[in-house]
Amino acid sequence: MTDLGHGSPARRRPSTHADAGSPTAAPLRAVGQAQPAAPQRPASPPPDSPRPARCADDNAALPIGVVTEVAGAGAQVALDIGRLNQCMSDEDPSVALAGQVGSQIKIRIGNAWLLASVRNQRQDRRSGGGILADVDFLGEGTEEKLTGRVRGFRRGVTRFPVPGAKIYPASTADLRQIYSSDGRASIEIGTVYPTRDIRAGLYVDALLGKHFALLGSTGTGKSTAAALILHRICESAPDGHVVMIDPHGEYAAAFGQGGLILDVSNLQLPYWLMNFEEHCEALLTSSGNERQVDMDILAKCLLAARSKNRMAEAMGKITVDSPIPYLLSDLAAELQNEMGRLDKATSSAPYMRIKTKLEELRGDPRYQFMFSGMLVGDTMAEFIGKIFRMPGEGKPISIIDVSGVPSDITATVVAVLSRLVFDFAIWARDEETRPILLVCEEAHRYVPSEANAEGSSVGNILGRIAKEGRKYGISLGLITQRPSDLAEGVLSQCGTILSMRLNNERDQAFVKAAMPEGARGFLDSIPALRNRECIICGEGVAIPMRVNFDALEDAKRPASEDPSFVELWRRGGGEDEVVERVVRRWRSQGR
Repeated sequence: MTDLGHGSPARRRPSTHADAGSPTAAPLRAVGQAQPAAPQRPASPPPDSPRPARCADDNAALPIGVVTEVAGAGAQVALDIGRLNQCMSDEDPSVALAGQVGSQIKIRIGNAWLLASVRNQRQDRRSGGGILADVDFLGEGTEEKLTGRVRGFRRGVTRFPVPGAKIYPASTADLRQIYSSDGRASIEIGTVYPTRDIRAGLYVDALLGKHFALLGSTGTGKSTAAALILHRICESAPDGHVVMIDPHGEYAAAFGQGGLILDVSNLQLPYWLMNFEEHCEALLTSSGNERQVDMDILAKCLLAARSKNRMAEAMGKITVDSPIPYLLSDLAAELQNEMGRLDKATSSAPYMRIKTKLEELRGDPRYQFMFSGMLVGDTMAEFIGKIFRMPGEGKPISIIDVSGVPSDITATVVAVLSRLVFDFAIWARDEETRPILLVCEEAHRYVPSEANAEGSSVGNILGRIAKEGRKYGISLGLITQRPSDLAEGVLSQCGTILSMRLNNERDQAFVKAAMPEGARGFLDSIPALRNRECIICGEGVAIPMRVNFDALEDAKRPASEDPSFVELWRRGGGEDEVVERVVRRWRSQGR
């Protein structure tokens, strides 16, 4: 057992605060090390007897163990179980958790402090009751001469401890210095665990400049956490530009007052804004060799239809990707004309396939938000200004609810909106940069892992934004409950990862591999997180932290609450009218 001088007063030599916490204090002996001969002293109390009471300052100022082994990113330490038991009754919650898994401890190195996180614990069988633990280094700071607390904290390690270095609890006062803002613009989202009053902040420029991902299993509060972060961003930047893809219609309730809500009833997305790849997804139904034939036909007819616009004549040369308005009837006419030029030996089947699909899109009321003849006018600037909130008019976020979009074209719609963000940023390089945040809920649907990928246009464009977007002022926010189904290359581009509880072991392993920090002590606690708690690692925070999110007002919460079966099933009456109304909307495909 390590002798840390925690016995009765008769066993401890008189000491001062400086003696207990200064580098000149007697070095601690490692677990199992032989004790030197000492003068006869009164017998110490048995292990189970009550310890003398200590004040809070004593617990924070006296060591709880020593370093036994040191590696590049962490160390092995020996902890005194007696001192840990003393700390457990401390009023300071940070000191009370000292030495436990997920807690922070500090290691003295000369006149500086090295902060570390406890990853695990195990019994030291050689010493008959001692505790060994592995810790991960987080950063370092200097010591305040009067109080002994950490100040001037910075990430990274320049001086490593040596075996025998003392370990102390990190108090709330220490953590307040460590987690305090360094002056950069930040938003507060919750409270740092295990403290009661230290506010957890995210540095906005670092968070958005290098993308972020919010991960968590269903029911952990992921949607509410996303709404909280976006509300804080919008409050700090009322003239910002935020676009959110909402596949379930959850966020309209959260941003009805402070944002623009767009769905199939008012989106009015012009079909001619699609590039050639997106046209192929919407209009071609074939595969294999037949698809290549259909693509060649569509490219020729689409270019001819775009060329009929007077704008194209004024521009001179255009391509099949140029966002030039054209009439759907002109495209159908071009297909008919090309089919009429065929000789008898050539099949007309490819032309008929494309033409049939085109007529289906034109005639189906579900697609009128996009393939309406009323959308032929040149409204590109107006549409982009509305979607990107330029000007924002006090509503910096646009929520694009795609829950009412037919499933066969949802990915294409998301691809068009995402590509518009990217293309706008590229062609606006000569202007003053207007950064845009693109947030994608259920991201694994659109940027799936390689095993599930089918070369979709939305996966290609979101992957490109993840890799190149920050060069052009585009930030990508990914929200998903299945990180293992997300493209690994995309997740690795996220500089900040906010992980709520993940129940699936494969998801947990995937997140640990993608985390930009090596704070494994934090990551190992992901399965044990409570609802509305998360681990945050990466560029957006000073050091990895465990955070309890703030509660959102009811008016700002998304419509993602789980229904109460017991309460709802107790209510009776009016079911027949409900069924009639639902059937009527169902048949008319209205909402």
